[in-house]
Amino acid sequence: MTIIAAADGSALGNPGPAGWAWYVDDSCWRAGGWPHGTNNMGELMAVLDLFRSTAHIPQEELRILCDSQYVINCVTKWMPGWKRKGWRKADGKPVLNVDLLKDIDQAIVGRKYTFEWVKGHAGHDLNEAADERARAAATAYQQGVAAPGGPGFSGAAGTAAEPVPARARATAASGGTPAQAVAAAPTAAPASLAVPSSVSGSAPAAPASSPLPASRLERTPRLHSEPTLFGESGIFGQADLFSELEDAAATPELSAEEVVVALERELLRPDVRADIGRIGVLLHPEFAEIGQSGRFWTRDAMMVALEEDPGEHVELELLNADRLSENTILLNYRSLSHAGSALRSSVWLLDRGQWRLRFHQGTAEN
Repeated sequence: MTIIAAADGSALGNPGPAGWAWYVDDSCWRAGGWPHGTNNMGELMAVLDLFRSTAHIPQEELRILCDSQYVINCVTKWMPGWKRKGWRKADGKPVLNVDLLKDIDQAIVGRKYTFEWVKGHAGHDLNEAADERARAAATAYQQGVAAPGGPGFSGAAGTAAEPVPARARATAASGGTPAQAVAAAPTAAPASLAVPSSVSGSAPAAPASSPLPASRLERTPRLHSEPTLFGESGIFGQADLFSELEDAAATPELSAEEVVVALERELLRPDVRADIGRIGVLLHPEFAEIGQSGRFWTRDAMMVALEEDPGEHVELELLNADRLSENTILLNYRSLSHAGSALRSSVWLLDRGQWRLRFHQGTAEN
């Protein structure tokens, strides 16, 4: 038998309150999170917990549906090279999220598994179910309440304590609400009774979803890439050099303007533009852009374009960041790349706790 499961992560603010979840069906799923983490941490933790939750049936193959190319590439392409280099990337910099990656490296020993990329936020039943539960966990940590941890995997004797990455532990130790401090402590629990390591209580369960027929999953896994965000073509970056998404901010004490500037910088990186799941989070559903050539881009057109060419790395020289309202920030900046410089404007909206890019325009400088 092949176990088909979706795994997903969520971070409100990225970094910020973070959640993770894997989902097989309504009777078989699990979720958790931390007071402070990144989207990538959540994505990795979901995969790790799925392997741990099925460790009692190692003979069964896992087919993991994932909307993060970062996770797929980490497990299927980059980890062997990182291990040979002492968990360092090709540029010599240490690998991010190394604690989670090392745990995954151990968990997959002797296991049969495949990854399949699915487009995030596109109505895929299992992916949507995992995303809803991961976001619910992140929201619970944001609000200092508990969220359902799920029934876990039937027959599992128990799962190891959920690892709390070093950055999450440091955040909890240095501050945060009492509920967050409790939530940061890892707690072991049987899979059948698993709850996120938070205070007791309940929250509305995520909407039910039905698993997809196996026939819809028997296609060759696709490893996707995407292109220049702001509607202009570019060149591919080196995967090893840009194989980790850096934190959008180093500390939870950042102002909204600083968070938005960090997210804008993130969007200017080819490795981020090559993660369609992350792009789906950062672009507002009504996103629009007027590119340097004068072309008008919709969100769908931009995401299709990003699948073909992630472009080159672009530097950001901030001119100003203005708070237009409580939920709206305008950025004006100069972008610098091998292709030249351009003056750019971006409008960011706060949407359900996540800053998302609503409008962008760029004009090339002479």
